[in-house]
Amino acid sequence: MSKVVMYSTQVCPYCQMAERLLKSRGVEHIEKVLIDRDPARREEMMTRTGRRTVPQVFIGETHVGGYDDLSALDRAGGLMPLLEAA
Repeated sequence: MSKVVMYSTQVCPYCQMAERLLKSRGVEHIEKVLIDRDPARREEMMTRTGRRTVPQVFIGETHVGGYDDLSALDRAGGLMPLLEAA
């Protein structure tokens, strides 16, 4: 299963929903980058994604986007193939 990295904050409800969706699809480990604890990581996220909001999800090297993007990808049938890619 591909590595999953999620830029998040400690109190973000959309981050929690994204985590639940990923876990329901078999993801056992999500590397969480808590940008509210480390402002430098917020800058890193904005540079990598061009976005300011959390969550920002990466599966492998692919930037999926936020919760709405992740959910839409799942509904379209694209999430599992991305997760299963080596």
